[in-house]
Order: sequence, then structure tokens, then C-alpha cells
Amino acid sequence: MPARKLYFEGIRVGDELPALAKAPIDRVQLSRYAGASGDFNPVHVDEIYAKSVGMPSVYAPGMLVMGMLGQLISDWARGGQLRRYHVRFIKMVWPGDTVVCKGRVSDRHGEGGRYFVDVELWAENQRGELVMKGNSTIQLFYSLEDENRQRSGQAPIVVEVPRESLLNAAATASPDESDEDEERRAAGMGSKKAGAKPAPSAAAPAAKKAKK
Repeated sequence: MPARKLYFEGIRVGDELPALAKAPIDRVQLSRYAGASGDFNPVHVDEIYAKSVGMPSVYAPGMLVMGMLGQLISDWARGGQLRRYHVRFIKMVWPGDTVVCKGRVSDRHGEGGRYFVDVELWAENQRGELVMKGNSTIQLFYSLEDENRQRSGQAPIVVEVPRESLLNAAATASPDESDEDEERRAAGMGSKKAGAKPAPSAAAPAAKKAKK
């Protein structure tokens, strides 16, 4: 059975990627990662050294978590091409932590036979705390027919797709301000005006003269 492929026509803004939960981080994994990556920073593999520099224990390299988040997007976007991948480290990951990687389609657009989706990515620990944020851009074939055409040397299917994003969708979904809301807002503005310092009346100077 051929591997599942992802096509642009089947993706909608707001679609969520299937969450990827990794096994709890352990010290064996940290040692294996150090050997595979060539990163032998002792704060990740040497418990005594890590404590000597003020850490409660060794901790996971940020690039390890970045790789987990990368696995999420690569597993989801089969058949697509990764055009951009960016992350920001938020919180340390310690031995015993379980990393859960999540994502959501935030943008889609197509022009001239090239189709792209942007995906928001983030990773949480077992307490639901954010440990990493990221985003990526994937280029996809529009459909199976489009893929077959291009692989046979034909021109791509061209469908102009205006940029759609979560921000635009949220703005469109928000109801227009009702008359009642307008009245409340007007009343609030009126109360602010009412609280302002009143202008002196014309009778004030006369009253001062009378006192003298």
C-alpha cells in the first residue's frame, strides 16, 4: 500500500496535526543523542558536572526537542517539501519529562501553480507547559492529478488561491457589533465625559465679586 500523501486541496486553515507524544526523556537517550550529534556538552550527559554549575541534573539539548517537532511536521506533510522550519526555545526539558508535539495549519495560499501551507508548531511537557514554539512552510502538489501531471513533465494545475490565515478567519467569524453594544459603548463614553471637570459658568465671576 503506497504511503499516504498530503495534497493542498484537502487542507483547510485551522486543521490540527495529530499530536505526537514521545517517550519520557531518559539519560540513555541523552547519551545516544550526544553520540549521534557529536554534541558532548557535559551539561547534557554528566550529572556531577551539571550540578556543579547549578543545575538540578542534566537536561535535554534544545536540538533534541527541535528534532521531535521536526518529526511531527515531516510525518504529517508526506509528499510535501519543507521550505522553512523555525523554532524558539521556551523551557528546559529534564529527564523524566514527556514531550508532546502539536501543530495547526495557520495559512494557505497558491499562485502560478505553486501551493504553500504554513503550520504553527509547539511542544509541551506532561504538565502542559510550553517548552518550544515554531512554524514551518510546506510546498505541496495541488492534487494527485497535479502531481501526476508534473511528474510526467506536463504543466502544473493552476488555481489562484488568495492567502487565507487564522487571523483573517477569526476576524471574519467575529459578529458585527450589535446596536446594544453600540449603545453600551456610547454610554461608556458619555459617562467619561460626565466625569470630566465642568467648565466654569458665567455666574462664577459675579459670585466672587459679591463675596468681596
